[in-house]
Amino acid sequence: MSQVEVTPVQTRRDRKEFMELIWRLYRNDPNWIPPIRMNQEELVGFRKHPFYEVNRCKAFLARKNGEVVGRIVGVINYGHNKRFEEKRGFFGFYESIDDESVAHGLFRAAGEYLKSEGMTDVRGPCNPSLNYETGTLVDGFTTPPTFMMTYNPPYHDRLIKSFGFEKTQDLYAYDGNIEMLKTMDPKIMQVVEQVRERFNVKVRPVSRKNFAKEVLLFLNIYNQSLQGTWGFVPLSDAECKALGGTMKLLINPGATSVVEVDGEAVGVGLGLPDYNPIIKKIDGRLLPFGWLRLLLERKKITKMRMMSTNVLPEWQRWGLGLVLLHRMLPDCLAIGITDAEFSWVLESNNLSRGSLERAGLVPAKTYRLYDRTLADL
Repeated sequence: MSQVEVTPVQTRRDRKEFMELIWRLYRNDPNWIPPIRMNQEELVGFRKHPFYEVNRCKAFLARKNGEVVGRIVGVINYGHNKRFEEKRGFFGFYESIDDESVAHGLFRAAGEYLKSEGMTDVRGPCNPSLNYETGTLVDGFTTPPTFMMTYNPPYHDRLIKSFGFEKTQDLYAYDGNIEMLKTMDPKIMQVVEQVRERFNVKVRPVSRKNFAKEVLLFLNIYNQSLQGTWGFVPLSDAECKALGGTMKLLINPGATSVVEVDGEAVGVGLGLPDYNPIIKKIDGRLLPFGWLRLLLERKKITKMRMMSTNVLPEWQRWGLGLVLLHRMLPDCLAIGITDAEFSWVLESNNLSRGSLERAGLVPAKTYRLYDRTLADL
């Protein structure tokens, strides 16, 4: 039996092999979408990223017979541990061949690193936190993922659980189609009109003219609205600034909403075109001409990922999320959007799940997060 060797990523060659592994593992999978290479290098800590201004990570490679067959990153999220009073580490960017010895070697290496840094438990996959890409796909393998959602082979769930991990939370992606509007419960529209009249609500798209200010508004409401959400850690000011620069290039104002009550913004909504089909064409390379193709071809995109409808806590049970979505609908139809994915939604988020399911949506994909103690490593 060949021995599996797991070592830290240290050299430029190691980093290259870490990045290139997924192209080799998924080259025959028609549903796989390559990551944007530069962005992934930042998120795994190979390039500068604001997440790592306050947090730490360590990447590992698994080799068998001299060939790279797996990878993982151990992540220490100090913001999470301070907020939840835990000593929890995280793992992310996990990939491996279908081999328990490889998977176990990777989880052990990441776990030992986290344990050496004082962590007592581990959760994952988080790439590198819940504010970015997260979860292992466990249901919905017949179609590609949407923009900024994860993808993996079915055996990942089995390998992760074989090392003693247990499910801690599922995340759902709900699919919607324009045809569903014909059968939508008319009471939903009544709720929208009643809320708008009762609270003197005004709804508008994000302003490109005042975009920098709008991004700060969006991220401020995002951070406040999710305060009571399972596992949530607010984005730092540096992360907000970095995301704002990216969003300016990617958003279409028609797929955004700001809801105001008596002139004060209390909720925001953001949808992004599903850029994944174009990202696949450019093989994840933005340079030298990938950005140009991404921007030129986005007018052909017919699917949107509805990433967030965030409402300040004191307004969350009044139906303002429906008002946000209602404002976007005609604009999205006008630019040719026929399908939408609402993702991700936590299993424990009964309010959002209930609203989507009352509108007739059903989960199309399920992603999973796992927990494990580090005590017995």
